[in-house]
Amino acid sequence: MASRYERNEMKRRKERQKKKRSWIRKFMIFLLIVIVLLCLYGKFIEPNLLIINDYRIVDKDLPQSFEGVKIVHFSDVHYGVGFNEKRLKKLVNEINSLKPDIVIFTGDLIDKRYKATDKDIETLIKYLSKIDYNLGKYATIGNHDFYNENYNDIMYDSQFTVLKNNYDTLYNKDNKPIAIYGIDSVIYGNPKTNTLNGEVLNNINYKIVILHEPDYTDEFINNTDVNLVLAGHSHKGQIGLPGIRPLLLPNEGKKYYNAHYKVNDKDLYVTNGVGNTKIDFRLFSTPSINIYRLSSK
Repeated sequence: MASRYERNEMKRRKERQKKKRSWIRKFMIFLLIVIVLLCLYGKFIEPNLLIINDYRIVDKDLPQSFEGVKIVHFSDVHYGVGFNEKRLKKLVNEINSLKPDIVIFTGDLIDKRYKATDKDIETLIKYLSKIDYNLGKYATIGNHDFYNENYNDIMYDSQFTVLKNNYDTLYNKDNKPIAIYGIDSVIYGNPKTNTLNGEVLNNINYKIVILHEPDYTDEFINNTDVNLVLAGHSHKGQIGLPGIRPLLLPNEGKKYYNAHYKVNDKDLYVTNGVGNTKIDFRLFSTPSINIYRLSSK
């Protein structure tokens, strides 16, 4: 027969175990609530947000006539995966509020899993054509655009110049241009950069390369004379939990996915994109557009 002390000790032990189970139960309920709230935030709130990253880019090679010129860069609309007319209208209004001189789109207009209707195409042209600019609107081809037979027509009707392994020279006030070179989709296309070392571009001091998949930068950055590289594609992984690598990084976007890198002493900027693919969900990877303010000093 247990002594009074042993009976009291057993009672105290049971009370401690009961309190411990109660604490664990409360913690699990709290954790479940946090997870549910994060899921709701990632599904219904963050995909609808849009932040603007503002960068000042200083390069002595920039012609004086381009001093203060503003480039607005957006990417990865993925129309059809949650991204609808309402979001498109908001995007265009945000771009126009920045009063860009040059607008650059780095691919993936319509998600390849979505079959765009004639009305969708009309909607895209309606709003993209409203994007204001002073000097030019340029686009390159993303992997989701590669098999989209309407992509070139949509961009053309929206006053974008699509660059696919070719370039355009851009003038502002005098006879000293800059060059903008667009690279084909790396995943499905046939990217080429040999023209970057051609005689014409060698005579232009300031060159911008636009491409969809940022990891391809390593293929040309060390043997071509470029000043600025702009890319998209990564979505910054769409889900970025603190302390770990983003979860949904795509092929050709696994190395360069943060906002800014110095690669061979050249600037590479990667936008988060404005839309989503596979699932309309973002967590700690807010949709964004970038504005670059050019300066020579």
